[in-house]
Order: sequence, then structure tokens, then C-alpha cells
Amino acid sequence: MEDELWLTAREAADLTGVSRQTVYSWIRRGHLKVEGLDHRGQKLFRHLSVAQAEKATKAKAKRVLVTAA
Repeated sequence: MEDELWLTAREAADLTGVSRQTVYSWIRRGHLKVEGLDHRGQKLFRHLSVAQAEKATKAKAKRVLVTAA
């Protein structure tokens, strides 16, 4: 889709307020899929996919915090 917003790992991290290492962790854990590469070979992600990964991991973190209390 031409009108989709694509993000690099750095942009995804800045947008969600996490570190780039966290974005790469989302990839390793299967929460975020690399959708392409830019002209410099950097991984690209769909904006919607980044938002879904953030939501999934934040929801899981809340469950862990609630059960640990």
C-alpha cells in the first residue's frame, strides 16, 4: 500500500518510547515482523504492526505486574 507509514527500528523506538533493543526483542519474540528494507538496508516495519507489538507487550507486562503483586 502506497499510503502506509513505514518505520525504521529507531523511528519505532522513538514513537513507542522504548529502546531500539526492545524493538529488536519484539522481533525475536515474534511480536513484530520485518516487512522490508530501506535504501540503506535498515529493517522497515509497518506503523500498525509496531502499534500492535507495543500493545501486546504492554498488556502482557500489566498481567505480570498484577499477578506479582
